[in-house]
Amino acid sequence: MSDAELVLRSTRVITPEGTRAASVAVSAGRITAVLPYDAPVPGGARLEDLGDDVLLPGLVDTHVHVNDPGRTHWEGFWTATRAAAAGGITTLVDMPLNSLPPTTTVENLRTKQTVAADKAHIDVGFWGGALPDNVKDLRPLHDAGVFGFKAFLSPSGVDEFPHLDQEGLARSLAEIAGFGGLLIVHAEDPHRLDAAPQQGGPKYADFLASRPRDAEDTAIAALIAQARRLHARVHVLHLSSGDALPLIAAARAEGVRITVETCPHYLTLTAEEVPDGASAFKCCPPIREAANQDLLWQALADGTIDCVVTDHSPSTADLKTDDFATAWGGISGLQLSLAAVWTEARRRGHGLEDVVRWMSTRTAALVGLDRKGAIEAGRDADFAVLAPDETFTVDPAALQHRNRVTAYAGRTLYGVVKSTWLRGERILADGEFSAPKGELLTRIP
Repeated sequence: MSDAELVLRSTRVITPEGTRAASVAVSAGRITAVLPYDAPVPGGARLEDLGDDVLLPGLVDTHVHVNDPGRTHWEGFWTATRAAAAGGITTLVDMPLNSLPPTTTVENLRTKQTVAADKAHIDVGFWGGALPDNVKDLRPLHDAGVFGFKAFLSPSGVDEFPHLDQEGLARSLAEIAGFGGLLIVHAEDPHRLDAAPQQGGPKYADFLASRPRDAEDTAIAALIAQARRLHARVHVLHLSSGDALPLIAAARAEGVRITVETCPHYLTLTAEEVPDGASAFKCCPPIREAANQDLLWQALADGTIDCVVTDHSPSTADLKTDDFATAWGGISGLQLSLAAVWTEARRRGHGLEDVVRWMSTRTAALVGLDRKGAIEAGRDADFAVLAPDETFTVDPAALQHRNRVTAYAGRTLYGVVKSTWLRGERILADGEFSAPKGELLTRIP
């Protein structure tokens, strides 16, 4: 530790070996050592004594719609990354939609990187998009450093990002498998959606019926079949259907390379509690019943579901009408995801080590960010300092999101983020932000 510039000391540091009292030495933005709590501080190093607050690795959120450029009135890199930092997130990977242009060519990727460069308060990477007509662009995007490719199997909700039919899925997946890439998939079957009752109106029960579980189950089964045939690597986005879990577990057991995420809203909110007309709760796939939620938690516990990400998908308030059929489908969760998941996790008997595994370690591993996701020597010095037993009541006015529409309004949550650190620099403390210090990340170091 003799070359340390900074030492963070806490009675509770979450490391890959467990939670313990420790001193974490930092130099040049990297963790250089995790030492006993009472290790002497070298001369010239600054000591930050965190007391009993928990030091955990900064969260890595691999599913965020920043919408910048093009729909910055919905969100933007400045506001999204501030909200993320306020929630203990130090790295995000931006989805290829709903920005204009979408990240479907190298030129469009460069446009987005230019916009993000001086606005990012945290580190930011990018997904590419797989469309029916851009197979030729996939390898160039891969070579340019995107972390993988997103595809929809049903309409995306924006015209500039059309979905893949099964033939299109096969073409894109074959191309991506050829260079060892990753396809991440919004898995709902359009035929099952078309066959479902489409009532419209303010009743949440009608909306739920319009996005049945079997639409997810059918699409996931088809994705597994394609991945098996092509020996491809695939990832199921925002799983909400507990009925699909046996399919996923069986596929993984036979060697299909499939990973799965779910989201805080599926783990903490239930269909039974959604008021009619409250489209702040609308997302696709939808928030389902409490019994289904129990299945998701069981799958997190046994490892069938790998990780938890926000699917932060904001819009302006006027698009959240009281008609579930026409309201924008998306939940803003960046600032509240850690607290929401921790509140429900502790109620169900899980520890913060579990939350860190789901929201930092495994998300970093999903995209190959081997310098993120853990407190150990050699990793980036990205941290969140959390008071896990303190509570707060969600006030939309206190959120950093550009549009402060939230399904969590009025809820009391456990876990107050006291400070957030990026490569050894404090970027948030007591509600005050530093100037943007985020870097743009690529799959290629």
